[in-house]
Amino acid sequence: MNGSKLKVALVSSEAVPYAKAGGLGDVIGALPKVLEAHDCEVMLFIPKYSAIPEDAHKIKINWRVDDISIPVGEKNFEVHLYQTTLPGTNTKVNLVYCAHAFDNRWIYTNDADENQRFIIFNRAVLKILKKMKWKPDVIHVNDWPTGLIPLYLKTFYKDDPFFAETGTVFTIHNIGYPGKFLPETIYLAGLDQTKFFPGGPYEFWGMFSFMKTALLYSDMITTVSETYAEEILTPDYGAGLDGILNTRKEDLIGILNGVDYEIWSPEQDAYIAATYSLKRFSGKAKNKAYLQERAFLAIRPEVPLIGMISRMVDQKGFDLIAAIVPQLLEMDIQIVILGSGLPKYENLFRTLTQDNPDKVYVHVGYDNQLSHEIEAGSDMFLMPSLYEPCGLNQIYSLKYGTVPIVRKTGGLADTIIDWGASLLSGKKNGNGFVFTNPKPEALLDAIHRAVMVYSNKKEWTQIVKNGMKADFSWERSASKYIEVYEKAIAKRKIPKTET
Repeated sequence: MNGSKLKVALVSSEAVPYAKAGGLGDVIGALPKVLEAHDCEVMLFIPKYSAIPEDAHKIKINWRVDDISIPVGEKNFEVHLYQTTLPGTNTKVNLVYCAHAFDNRWIYTNDADENQRFIIFNRAVLKILKKMKWKPDVIHVNDWPTGLIPLYLKTFYKDDPFFAETGTVFTIHNIGYPGKFLPETIYLAGLDQTKFFPGGPYEFWGMFSFMKTALLYSDMITTVSETYAEEILTPDYGAGLDGILNTRKEDLIGILNGVDYEIWSPEQDAYIAATYSLKRFSGKAKNKAYLQERAFLAIRPEVPLIGMISRMVDQKGFDLIAAIVPQLLEMDIQIVILGSGLPKYENLFRTLTQDNPDKVYVHVGYDNQLSHEIEAGSDMFLMPSLYEPCGLNQIYSLKYGTVPIVRKTGGLADTIIDWGASLLSGKKNGNGFVFTNPKPEALLDAIHRAVMVYSNKKEWTQIVKNGMKADFSWERSASKYIEVYEKAIAKRKIPKTET
C-alpha cells in the first residue's frame, strides 16, 4: 500500500442504524469506526430497503453513478446508488437500490426470488466500485447474502486489472444459514452451469449455496469467535460445510466480535431508567424496579430477575427452557423475555404470562428500548444456545452487571467463565454460570446454582465486578482483522488459476 490508507469495502445485508435483523447488523455498524482508527479508508455497501427512512439518515441519490443494469437470467434490472455517511465516522455508506429487489420487503424473506435479490446486490456492488473508480485493497463480505462476490471476482473479473490485487475476506456469522437455492440460481447468476455436479464447486446437497462458493473462492475466511472456528470444522456444527472448511483450515481464523460501548454501556445508556457504573452501582436497583413495574411484576429487590432477549427457536435453547417450565415456576424467581420466533414458543410464553403474571412477562416481537431495559434491570441473563457463533447479549450483560447463564459453545465459551469452576481453581475470576450438556437438567442445574449464589451478597458482588471490568471493545478484534486483510491482499499478489 506504500504508506497509503488501506482501502476496505465492507459489504453486508444489514448494518445499524439502517437495517438490522440480528447481531450482524450491530457488528457491521460498529466495525467501520474501529477500522478508521487503524488508518483504513472504509466504504460500506448495504441494500437500500424501502423501509429505511431517507430523511432521518440524510440519504441522497448519487446521480453521478447511474446507468447500472444488472442481468439476472434473461432479465435486466435497473440499479441506483444512494449515499450517506455513517454517524461518528468518515465512512461513506453506499445503499444499493433496486425496486424489484428491495421495495416493500425487509432484509430476509421466504420469497421465491430471494436468490435473485442478492444476485442483484452482489453484482451491483462490483459494478458500482468500478463506476466510482474506487479501487479497494480488500472486499470484506459477510454471510451468504454477499457470498457471490469472491466468486465473481475470480470468474467475471479474473482478467480485470481494476480488481487484480483486491483481496477478499468472507466472515461466517452463522453457518446454519448457507444461502441454499435451486440449481437454476447458477443460470440466473450468470455462472458456468457445467460446474454443477455432485461434489462440484457449485453443488451443495443437490442445491446451489452462496456460502459454499464464498468458502471456496474467498482469499481468507473468518468467523466470529475462536471456539466457533474450531466447532464448524466438525460434522456436528459444520452444517454440511465442514469438509470444505477443513480444506481451507489454514485460511480460517476466529475473531471474537467486539462491542460498541458507546451504545451498550450503563454509564451513558439513554434508554434506561438510571445510569450507573461499578463505582455508582445504586442505579442498577432502580433499573430493576423500573423493569419489574413495566413488566407488571411485583417490585421485590430480593428476588432474582432473569432476563432473555432472543429468537424463540431451538437453536437458542428454547426447547430446553420449555422442558423445565414446571420447575422454574416452583422457584422464587421472575422472568422477563423479549423475542419472537416459532409459534409454539411464542404461544407457550404468552400462556405462561397469562397464567403466571406474578412470575413471567413476555413481549413477543422486538423493542429496542426494552432490550436495553432488560439488560440494565435483570440480575441474570439466560443464553442456553445449542450453538452460538459469537453472541453479543452475554457481553452486553457483563458490562451491565447482569450475570450470564450460558451453555459452553462458540462465543459463549470464549467470553463466560463459570463461577464454580473459578472457585475450584482458586482464581475467583468467574463472571457467569456455564453448563455443557445440552439437556434440560443441565440448564436447570445452572439456574439453580446462579439463584443459590445470588443469596450470597459477597460472592455475587464479586461475579458482577468481574463482568463489569471485562473489556470486549473492538480494539483487539480490529487489529486481527487488519492482519487478515493483509494476508488476503498478499494472496492476490500470487498468481493463481481458477478453481
